[in-house]
Amino acid sequence: MDFHQLCTFETFQQLWSHYGYGGNFPDVIEQEFRRIKGATYLDHAAAPLYPESLVRDYCRDISTNVYGNPHSHNPSSRLTHDTVEGVRYRVLQHFNTTPEEYSVIFTSGCTAALKLVAESFPWRPPTESEAGSHFCYLTDSHTSVVGMRGLTSGQGVVALPVSPLELENRSKDEAQGEDVICETPHLFCYPAQSNFSGRRYPLSHVKSIQARCLYPACDHQGRWFVLLDAASYVSCSSLNLQDCPADFISISFYKMFGFPTGLGALLVRNDAAGILKKTYFGGGTAAAYLSGEDYYVQAANISDRFEDGTVAFLDIIAVNHGFEALYRITGSMHNIQQHTFGLARYSYVLLSSLCHGNGRPVAQMYTEGQFESPITQGAILNFNLMDSNGQIIGYSQVDRMASLYNIHVRTGCFCNTGACQSFLGITNEQMKRNLQAGHVCGDSIDLVDGQPTGSIRVSFGYMSTFEDCQKFLNFVAECFVEKPVTVDQERMQKLKTATTASEASKEYPLIKVTNGEIYKVEEKKPTEASLKGFGHRDSNSHGEAYTLTNIYIYPIKSCGAYEVHDWPVGPLGLLYDRGWMVVNENGVCLSQKRETRLCLIRPQVHLPSNKLLLQASGMDTISVPLENNTQLHTGIRVCHSKVCGDRVETVDCGDEAASWLSDFLGQPCRLIRQRPDFTREMKKRLGGATTSSSLSLVNEAQYLMINHASVELIQKLMSSRQDDSEGDQLLDRQNVISRFRANLVIAGVEPFEEDNWSHLIIGSTRFMVAGPCGRCQMVGTDQDTGTKTKEPLMSLSAARTGKVTFGVYLSHQLPESSAAATVLSVGSHVQPEPHSS
Repeated sequence: MDFHQLCTFETFQQLWSHYGYGGNFPDVIEQEFRRIKGATYLDHAAAPLYPESLVRDYCRDISTNVYGNPHSHNPSSRLTHDTVEGVRYRVLQHFNTTPEEYSVIFTSGCTAALKLVAESFPWRPPTESEAGSHFCYLTDSHTSVVGMRGLTSGQGVVALPVSPLELENRSKDEAQGEDVICETPHLFCYPAQSNFSGRRYPLSHVKSIQARCLYPACDHQGRWFVLLDAASYVSCSSLNLQDCPADFISISFYKMFGFPTGLGALLVRNDAAGILKKTYFGGGTAAAYLSGEDYYVQAANISDRFEDGTVAFLDIIAVNHGFEALYRITGSMHNIQQHTFGLARYSYVLLSSLCHGNGRPVAQMYTEGQFESPITQGAILNFNLMDSNGQIIGYSQVDRMASLYNIHVRTGCFCNTGACQSFLGITNEQMKRNLQAGHVCGDSIDLVDGQPTGSIRVSFGYMSTFEDCQKFLNFVAECFVEKPVTVDQERMQKLKTATTASEASKEYPLIKVTNGEIYKVEEKKPTEASLKGFGHRDSNSHGEAYTLTNIYIYPIKSCGAYEVHDWPVGPLGLLYDRGWMVVNENGVCLSQKRETRLCLIRPQVHLPSNKLLLQASGMDTISVPLENNTQLHTGIRVCHSKVCGDRVETVDCGDEAASWLSDFLGQPCRLIRQRPDFTREMKKRLGGATTSSSLSLVNEAQYLMINHASVELIQKLMSSRQDDSEGDQLLDRQNVISRFRANLVIAGVEPFEEDNWSHLIIGSTRFMVAGPCGRCQMVGTDQDTGTKTKEPLMSLSAARTGKVTFGVYLSHQLPESSAAATVLSVGSHVQPEPHSS
């Protein structure tokens, strides 16, 4: 059978027998998660989706009951206190323990729980007679765990990172006794499940560390405590504290239910709670204190002692509804574990067996095992995709293409540098060089010198379906596999039978299936996809002059273009370009990534009347003034918003414009414009220096320029791909140009030659090239209709290696003393200046 025949539920059932939670599973998903219809959500390790019934029941609860501050004693406060205490008991019950054994301390999340332990643990610095405390953590840990050493290092405490290999290879056969009683406290922290790869570490490590059987406890005398980071693990599995009595367990509730966010807990074993010592005390934590004397007695109750101030009691009440919804939909955590692991195992087997037409594998998988058992592996896949030459495809490119298909994945290092370095083979020195090259955590720099800086993570939750797997696998095959799609059948068969990792890692001959017949495929030398001839003009065209063919301004950010023949240049770029933007009721900027109908709004700048006209089909035309005064009128509302992470100060344009936009877009929104006296500087680095160009509400730079020759290349690539497409109509040149939303369009000679320019002169105005423009799924929006297509991003992705870019950013260099206003005109001569070699 071929790949598409393997993307069936029958194949899934051959790999795993457990799916769903009963016969009505599809109906439940339809009822509870209708808001994600059309989307493939595969980022459950970051945040699972909440069911609609959870929020509905929660809203009904807080709408019909009066919940007061639990620190008071009136009826509403007693109701809150009793409800919160009931939730504590429910949490302990979920983890199979009791209030006699553990206490629940509510925090703002798992990170806050970890920090609480770091701040309260009785660290002992080394002395002449004592080695002092050790803070030890597994290198495959979240940043929030590693960050605890920031608190310990200042106290002279040894921070010891331990690799998974060291933990297993340096253990002892039996518990280590003490020749001399030593009470020096040490702390070992490890994740029950890696948030990077989904690897599950044995919960038996808890008792082994406490008994000093495992490294590093076996090498250091003293009393060892265990902090178990369970945030990733408990989202899909049952944690039984009778089997693994960790001293401290950190969790986040949104990782379990999707809602509420900003709430977690530290579960503390009561026998270990006495060692934690606080210095700060907030409201509700004191049994008694004096303001005029250094006198303080802590609360007797462990939870009260560590919950500074009023707890987030309304969020805590939501946790109760989270448990109700979780068990009502799934029946048990065991069912969730079986369901999610099956989806992950199926996806792993097919993705790791998928090959290009030349026999090379499509995916580099990052896992310790082969997804044999949910005991050792969670519902997380981590990988990078490779082209037919074996080169890594940058994760940002995959992420953009996934967004085009409305597939939601996570990319980067996932706040787990240790695992990222281990799997990707990145040394400490390389990490430092990557930083010097401009790469920081969370950015889109996915390749440095051809080597990956991160990877792609797909994760499943209890509401994930087989169709999610199917859509994801078909997406990979369609966008990143050199045809014909082949499958390493023998490897897949080995994985089906859950062989050991050593057997499954052997090299097997590739099998290709064609018309039902099986052939052994000889691996052929990969051929380079050549673009030679695409988009190149005849040789006599090299003598043609470069000219400016089109000028566009976009008065309202993400709305339609306004084409002009001549236009003045202002201090921020083309006059009135991106001077306004539309925001939702929370003040968040709307863009075509989420609201494609913005492109159907056609603003026009009418200079003679000093007005901005708002026009759209079916709507009356209205206007707002083109005010550029430094004095703000009394009564105008000053707003704060963000553009590309930068804070911007804006002013509201009034209720008439807000009502017009809200009616057209079908949601509450308002029109705001950049405050005239507010300055925002460009951040693009040119030759190591930061430019001082001021910006309007644009994302990156004052201008965006594209080249006709580059557009022609993309058109020809789209035409060549049309045989394999879904029958999408070929886009004409003007349609393609409009999708890239450039300010300036030039008639060039060679495709992408603009990438190699450092400066250019248009007419009499000199511009500095500020770098290439990275492209995302927004170019898939047809600017005439607001509909989404997969082109031209798919063809652009095929044409460009590394980061997907098209066009270049420009910054003008206006003469300091210019008597006349600078005007750009269509037909002007363009003089490019290449980078000096």
